[in-house]
Amino acid sequence: MTVIIAGAGIGGLTAALTCHELGIPVKVYEQVSKITPLGVGINLQPHAVREIFEMGLAAEIEAIGVRTKEVAYFSKKGLPIHAEARGVWAGYKWPQYSIHRGELQMMLLAAVRARLGDVVETGAAVLSFTEGAGGVTVQVERAGEVTAERGDVLIGADGLHSKIRAGFYPEEGAPIWAGAVLWRGTTKAAPFLTGASMAMAGHARQKFVTYPISAPDENGEAMINWIAELWFEPDSKWNREDYNRQGKLADFLPAFENWGFDWLDIPALIRAADKIYEFPMIDRNPLARWSFGRATLLGDAAHAMYPIGSNGATQAILDARVLGRCFVEHGVNGAALEAYDAERRPKCNAVVLANRGNGPDQVMQVVEDRTGGAFDNIDDVLSEVERLEMAKAYKRIAGFDMDVLNDAPSIISTDMKK
Repeated sequence: MTVIIAGAGIGGLTAALTCHELGIPVKVYEQVSKITPLGVGINLQPHAVREIFEMGLAAEIEAIGVRTKEVAYFSKKGLPIHAEARGVWAGYKWPQYSIHRGELQMMLLAAVRARLGDVVETGAAVLSFTEGAGGVTVQVERAGEVTAERGDVLIGADGLHSKIRAGFYPEEGAPIWAGAVLWRGTTKAAPFLTGASMAMAGHARQKFVTYPISAPDENGEAMINWIAELWFEPDSKWNREDYNRQGKLADFLPAFENWGFDWLDIPALIRAADKIYEFPMIDRNPLARWSFGRATLLGDAAHAMYPIGSNGATQAILDARVLGRCFVEHGVNGAALEAYDAERRPKCNAVVLANRGNGPDQVMQVVEDRTGGAFDNIDDVLSEVERLEMAKAYKRIAGFDMDVLNDAPSIISTDMKK
């Protein structure tokens, strides 16, 4: 009874830890030869943090993350639109964390190695699989040599360019680019607003997002993560398929040159960055099915989504936990994968579509449409009732409505654990 996982990202590692917690043997194959802390800042919502805590990693995530106190929206003129408390400050039983994606991955990897031993094999790419005789045979490539590995089920947690997904849907093609380009960086600077705020300014076609991902040092400076976003026509001649290209200030800074606000000097923050990377904002269409026999998809392989609403890594963690519970309820077999698919896929598909509609950030676009970003009193533009309902609607879709989450039972109960 062995679960084979393709991919040692956040979702795959969470699945490995969950299987171990439930007494299920697991093997993880990762195509890169060495796992390093790549990426930029992300946020984990309280329902994912709850799972991290229940996996016994509360101290570890507390050591590398910042407990987000609020999310605050501003117009392109820097005027406040809406702010609301986050995590424990909002009344959740669990915090929301702003964290470096790579550090979160390395935290999970360290836990896998400490608890499971040498189950993550790097430099090993899962190419394909066949099913038969009560299990799966997985083709794994190492240094140009392909061997067959046997297991009971296969979890395709191999990311945006998943080979497992491509095997299920060979005609799908490349990810979808609708026109947005993101320039992302980190800058050592003094925190702003509450000191642990996630701030967003602008509107759908031009936006700036920023938040600290470390505690302040002895000089009062923290590592500030930021994202500058601009939209172009979808048929623009932009290099859309290079996901880790160094960004150029000339390509985006002029658009933000006048965004020096009393709460944050955005041009100065951009100029002081160590490195800037350029990414196309892409996703994939929702699928009608994730699970086929004894193989399924998880995380970005299943539901790559726009980085809106802080839900990419969050939903991958929830995938892994629900899949673990389905193994307990149905066995390590195709029935478990079907149950997982039926529960998680509709929810994640709804988040993908909500993010295409600008998710909770739509509050900024409404203000832009009505005022051009300049106003005297936000309540005359968009009432507090309207603003709160827009935020609540997204939380319901993404599964972190506070009252529902606080009262919900654990995904994996104590009596399920080995």
